[in-house]
Amino acid sequence: MDQVRIHPLGARVLIKPEQSGESLPIRGIYIPEMTNEQPLCGEVVAVGDQEDDIKVKIGNRVLYPKNSGIEVYDDDILYVIIDAKDILAIIKD
Repeated sequence: MDQVRIHPLGARVLIKPEQSGESLPIRGIYIPEMTNEQPLCGEVVAVGDQEDDIKVKIGNRVLYPKNSGIEVYDDDILYVIIDAKDILAIIKD
């Protein structure tokens, strides 16, 4: 991955969301479609400076709530900055 110029502060994480057309291959996990708030998937590309409060590492694929965080762009690439506590799960392949 290219060097990211955005570095979150505190207990925040920078996530590069997967494109909406990409599939979410999670074996054995079923997320019912009856909920309106489907979680999103993305890759952690940077973490804040409060490492004790952050349980994910750069390169982890994570699930996070649809309407959490702030969308930012760097060189026309979409990223999301969210609080580390808002991450729902780490996806292990």
